[in-house]
Amino acid sequence: MALSRVGVTGVEKVVRIRDELFFARLECFVDLHPDQKGAHMSRFDEVVNEAIGEVVLSESPFRAETLAQHIAELVRSRQGAERAEVTIAARYPEHKPAPVSGVQTQEIYTLHGRAVAYEHGTRRTVGVSATGMTACPCAQELVAARSRERLAADGFTEEQIERVLEDVPVATHNQRGLATLHIGCIEGCTEEIDATTLLEIAEGSMSSEIYELMKRSDEVEVVEKAHRRPRFVEDCVREMIAGVVSRFPQLDGASYVSACQENLETIHQHNVVAERHGLLSELRAEIETGTPPEHQTSLEEWLDAGGRPQPPA
Repeated sequence: MALSRVGVTGVEKVVRIRDELFFARLECFVDLHPDQKGAHMSRFDEVVNEAIGEVVLSESPFRAETLAQHIAELVRSRQGAERAEVTIAARYPEHKPAPVSGVQTQEIYTLHGRAVAYEHGTRRTVGVSATGMTACPCAQELVAARSRERLAADGFTEEQIERVLEDVPVATHNQRGLATLHIGCIEGCTEEIDATTLLEIAEGSMSSEIYELMKRSDEVEVVEKAHRRPRFVEDCVREMIAGVVSRFPQLDGASYVSACQENLETIHQHNVVAERHGLLSELRAEIETGTPPEHQTSLEEWLDAGGRPQPPA
């Protein structure tokens, strides 16, 4: 009997590129033919080490999707498989200044790379995960309504009340949010996708960025910014999609986009999640017309389409 996937998970490697360390977790799988008893498990680690060496020597900056592609193609060849799949999540530091004081702070982000290799070709995706802050619009409206009642009872006119609420940020409850954004494009164009741009889109989709180290002036800036940009979890996903459409006009419509936002609630026991995925052409058309597609292409469908033989020109 053939098996759908055989491989290794939880592979951990530390990769040094220039002066930065990347801590990477990898998963590698191949399909197994019915005439094979099992995969050669030791070859997975051999291929990972070999591919890391090639990427460290040739890639600047580090691209998780390139490493995933190298590993997937080598694994497929060494294992004699029809299909190989590799995912990588690499944690790495970025140094950025706090918004007001300018004090340098180290923030940790995650780069994602995924590749599926067939004999006829390989498709890959690049992604990022960023943590930020969201302010709840619903609770803010409730607090604003109660504030209007109190101000009116205290003798303020309607015009004065609106001036007060315009100048003073209205309280609401906050969440720490995790934004994850992936883009996959047809063969050869992932070089056009800069992870820094993806991070800007992901962080900018939330009410505010957050910083590990801040002075008081930075704290008040972050809190005020978040409360002046209240967003639901659904808003964050839509902002990410809009950011990709506007920032990457050069990408082919056959490219794939996936956006996911998870908010860690503070006044509830549960968390909330929103997602959207599909071909870039589907997303562009929906933004232009307001009509959703009949079918939203999944990541698995898009990745596996890369293994089909291409029609003759």
